[in-house]
Amino acid sequence: MRPAIRLIHWSPRILCILPILFLSLFATDSFGPGLSGWQQVKTFMLHMIPSFILIFFLVFAWKRELAGGAIFVILGLGFLPFIYMMNYQMNHSAGLSLLVNLVVNMPLIVAGVLFILSHFLKSKKSKTVS
Repeated sequence: MRPAIRLIHWSPRILCILPILFLSLFATDSFGPGLSGWQQVKTFMLHMIPSFILIFFLVFAWKRELAGGAIFVILGLGFLPFIYMMNYQMNHSAGLSLLVNLVVNMPLIVAGVLFILSHFLKSKKSKTVS
């Protein structure tokens, strides 16, 4: 595999792992002194649902790049208004809300585009080889 194709192959996978790790960090706020151990685990698992969903789509996109890439683009674009409004209601700052959108959604959108690009580059390469 050529280095450029290898880079486009691995970049979306890494770009998906980073926001999953970032979102998973927020689940750690479920551990605190006011809850029992079982309540903390239950709250932690509830906070991890978005990460689990993204992991599921990453595993799917790993093998089916075209469909997985489309899913990541749709997820990233679809959640833009929701995440913006949620953050704007909390901090009343358009700039900060846009920054949060860039940090959370842009890696997913870019990863989706790279998954799609990787699919087409690999299918083009396999057609030229055979």
